[in-house]
Amino acid sequence: MDVKSNLRHINDRINEACKEKGRTPDEISVIAVTKYVSPERAQEALDAGVKHLGENRDSGLLHKLDILIDSRPVWHFIGTLQTRKVKAIIDHVSYIHSLDRLSLADEIQKRAKKPVDCFVQVNTSLESSKHGMTKEEVIPFVRKLSAYENIRIAGLMTMAPFTDDEEEIRSCFRSLRELRGEVQRLNQWNAPCSELSMGMSNDFTIAVEEGATFVRIGSSLVGNETGGGQS
Repeated sequence: MDVKSNLRHINDRINEACKEKGRTPDEISVIAVTKYVSPERAQEALDAGVKHLGENRDSGLLHKLDILIDSRPVWHFIGTLQTRKVKAIIDHVSYIHSLDRLSLADEIQKRAKKPVDCFVQVNTSLESSKHGMTKEEVIPFVRKLSAYENIRIAGLMTMAPFTDDEEEIRSCFRSLRELRGEVQRLNQWNAPCSELSMGMSNDFTIAVEEGATFVRIGSSLVGNETGGGQS
């Protein structure tokens, strides 16, 4: 199927998940993960009605920026962000989904010209292959960020295990939602923490049922032109 048909199918599934949980579909934004596809394929997603694009490498982001400039997508940096790469991407993205350490916060604070919406990345599955903080580390970390005027904690982000065990996936998403509530109860000036970035091609409907506001979808939406991994 083409991207427009893929998006229609994805939106239908989001609508069903929302109906199941009494949510409205306009609470959820689809991020087209374009790291494994060409700028032309990313443009197809924008033409189909997607507003948000996600890249996980600075090179991929910067390559597509100039080509897609007239379409004015909302750019999300969704991959692990090295501190030395912050300078290259900071003026071009609206959201960073991988804030997971103080050294990275220091660099964002230093390089940003205005507050940047960031997601604190949480390793809810405790898998050694995944980046992110433990749940126990999040509240102390957010408290420290109260001194960072250029960082706004928009929400939390996680990745569930790649498994057929639906309850294991659901548990990861549920724990992130519960942790968001703890952050919100801090009433910290720069941590509204209203968003949840969770759910990919294989599990986004479960994520929506558990409260996701952003889902990051690659292969099911734009395909995979380079043979890369899950998204």
